[in-house]
Amino acid sequence: MSRDRSEPLLSELSRPGRVGHLLAAPDACADATLDLPSELLRDDLKLPELGELDVVRHFTHLSSLNFSIDNAFYPLGSCTMKYNPKVNEDVARMAGFAGLHPYQPEETVQGALQVMLELQQLLCAISGFETVTLQPAAGAQAELCGMLLIRAYHRARGDTKRTKVLIPDSAHGTNPATAAMCGYTTVSIPTDAHGNVDLKRIKEEADDTTVGLMLTNPNTLGLFEQEILDVTKAIHDAGGLVYGDGANLNAILGAVKPADLGFDVLHINTHKTFSTPHGGGGPGCGPVVARGFLEPYLPKPVVARRASGDRAGELFLDWDRPESIGKLKSFWGHFGVMVRALTYITLQGDQGIRDIGEAAVLNANYLRKKLDDLYDVPFDRICMHEFVASGRRQKQQGVRTLDIAKRLIDFNIHPPTVYFPLIVEEAIMVEPTEAESKDTLDRFVQVMRQIAEEVETSPELIHDAPHDQPVGRLDETTAARRPVLRWS
Repeated sequence: MSRDRSEPLLSELSRPGRVGHLLAAPDACADATLDLPSELLRDDLKLPELGELDVVRHFTHLSSLNFSIDNAFYPLGSCTMKYNPKVNEDVARMAGFAGLHPYQPEETVQGALQVMLELQQLLCAISGFETVTLQPAAGAQAELCGMLLIRAYHRARGDTKRTKVLIPDSAHGTNPATAAMCGYTTVSIPTDAHGNVDLKRIKEEADDTTVGLMLTNPNTLGLFEQEILDVTKAIHDAGGLVYGDGANLNAILGAVKPADLGFDVLHINTHKTFSTPHGGGGPGCGPVVARGFLEPYLPKPVVARRASGDRAGELFLDWDRPESIGKLKSFWGHFGVMVRALTYITLQGDQGIRDIGEAAVLNANYLRKKLDDLYDVPFDRICMHEFVASGRRQKQQGVRTLDIAKRLIDFNIHPPTVYFPLIVEEAIMVEPTEAESKDTLDRFVQVMRQIAEEVETSPELIHDAPHDQPVGRLDETTAARRPVLRWS
């Protein structure tokens, strides 16, 4: 018999007359109602009436219902839900960081500016680029920043004829949206038979109207672009620039510098690649690294060091940047995420950074080979940090990829990303990350194989999943179109 894991609302737990805390009598003559307008006074406000222990148990139980990387396997492809070392949190919560105010005078925040400067230098060293901004709040805003840099570059040269951006059909959906926000049209480039962006098509499309190419490498199929140097050269030969979607940087850390592949600008999701909790809306941090000729256009302000004067050597925020694309984020960006990223990178060191990439690739390929006899893998070659399988074989037996994802919840495994990328039928994208042990990977394999067997022997078990959760199978269409967002 399954245990009821649901949790009532505080208002449902309320009992008349139950009290959690008694306020001390005021030690001075004070009637809080005296200064309030009479129309704002009422005596029918139905606040929950609960004991302290009721409240403690309520919130403790709610916290145990949360799913997170700290309590179970979270192989969410394309999102790199990796383990976030707790030392990152300790450092970010140090009083000197947590107590900062963004309006403090620069001379009182030299340490914080030093953190930003050192993180900038490390990101440039890892990626191979010459300049960087930490300001974007996350990946999508970083994309916008990068494309605005490219637009500023073309405009500064008087090259206004360029209006189209080439984007692979496997790209993240934010890529074409970003290009459109910059006022450009987009041209979709197909994927070839090996899972690469089609080089022949790029050469056909690239001309003097091409702004550039937005490319993810490794791409969203989990594959390294085998002709990447020819791809970037084709864009440069046409006068365009290449934007790198750095969402998958985790796979090539320490092994390849994106600048060496021909990218001109690239965003980095520090909250993914360099470990900060980001599920549920962030906060994130999306630094943009770029070649030196794009430096004048970076968002302002940038952290710089005074070269002369009475305060020579001090760090400051440089606003005097006439060619800047402007300001993108309130204050200076998400500073706490920067602290976590710098902590993580510093503790890993050069070898540790390389180990991350190698272990992430090894884990993904281990799972791919352990499952490819039961789940189709449309581009069956060595993958990077993630791989994309297809549930089309199971679909022919009446079970969809969504059903498989829901069934995984019964085993306390977060479902992988499903139905993305769009070019793979019934896609299942699995990213185990470098942090997981062989025992965890083997359990995932065992569960996926059990589900494949259930597809054949008891498909109704999968159709009705999950079975042992506070909330069962949802009507997702109704939830999206007619959401109930209030309790009454």
